[in-house]
Amino acid sequence: MALVSRNFLKAVSKAGTFMNSETSLKCISSLTRFKAGQDVSTYSTKATTKGDESKILQDEPVLRQEKTSKAMRVYLERASKHDEFLKQQLTDYNIGKRHLANMMGEDPETFTQEDIDRAIQYLFPSGLFDPRARPLMKHPDVVFPKRKAAEFDESGRPFHFLFYTITPVYYQLFHDVACLLEELDDFEDTMIRKRLLPDPTQTLNLSGSQWATREQLEVILIEQVSERAYKNFVTVMERLCEHPYAYRVKDFIEKYRKPLISQATTLDIPKPQYDADGRSFVTIKECLRKRARGEVTMRSPGTGKVVINNRGIDYFEDDQPREQLLFPLIFTGMVGKVDVEATVDGGGPSGQAGALRWGIAMCLRSYVDKDTVEKMRIAGLLTRDYRKRERKKPGQPKARKKATWKKR
Repeated sequence: MALVSRNFLKAVSKAGTFMNSETSLKCISSLTRFKAGQDVSTYSTKATTKGDESKILQDEPVLRQEKTSKAMRVYLERASKHDEFLKQQLTDYNIGKRHLANMMGEDPETFTQEDIDRAIQYLFPSGLFDPRARPLMKHPDVVFPKRKAAEFDESGRPFHFLFYTITPVYYQLFHDVACLLEELDDFEDTMIRKRLLPDPTQTLNLSGSQWATREQLEVILIEQVSERAYKNFVTVMERLCEHPYAYRVKDFIEKYRKPLISQATTLDIPKPQYDADGRSFVTIKECLRKRARGEVTMRSPGTGKVVINNRGIDYFEDDQPREQLLFPLIFTGMVGKVDVEATVDGGGPSGQAGALRWGIAMCLRSYVDKDTVEKMRIAGLLTRDYRKRERKKPGQPKARKKATWKKR
């Protein structure tokens, strides 16, 4: 009781009308334990008789049992089931990989994912061009989306110090950038005191890559990112890249940079030639689609005239082939600015329209800017369609059709 002040004891004794002796002794005991450095909220005392102060002070502390909420138990059960599911999928994947390696006569221990894809392509050589119909065998980490690990313990206390920002990983990224900027500033001050300038040969070069898109950033962070939050992300990362010593944190920056798709196809853009009238023209041969073969010549400037086998666009009777033919011109905004002369034979209306559409798109590369060419590539206008009719199988009426089986 030496730790308790006399003034406090006098105050407790005078307040007898408001608290009984047991309450007073509990307050004194709590204060004594608090001053002794013990956690009052974690421990409780056992009082058996009133007025027995020494008994209360000698009682051993009892640890309170924290109860897990129902929602927490459901969350933990769901997380454990997900972990068991992924574990089972990984086991099945490894077993399938070994079987596939044995079928191909290769060593299962050195059988890679590229070997798996090649084996599936060899064992299933059918014309399944729809990705949903193709056989697939990938690692579970690639097939199933990533989930966040447990964000709080069984008592409900969050692990991350930014948990209540709703998007802790996103704000953790900003925190890391701020720490890196502070370190780079300190390093710059050190170099200035030494009267040294940044090495120009080590300047950060980010050509050939771009910032991860909002969808890609959501996959990296495993969190939802709004448009405004994504703009702030780009602004902060660009500020980091502008630092003269940003090359020291190149590994961190490259985590959020994605390489640009090879532009080899765009580098082979033919240069326009000029005819006797001074008009530029570009000719694309071997325009293929199914059994159709065509050739397209585009002239600029023009009035939007389209000639197909010495006929107008009415060469196609249906509206769908006409729309396919004009789609590249509408997509690039070149309707009425160029003239198209084409010849095509073989195949049907759909194949011929597809062949001419690809030829027109390839010709348009010479008359639009690089950004438009990239948009055309993303839209699939510059991709040749190699699909063909699937061959008939022996013992079957057609490629997929089979004779009706009747039990009786």
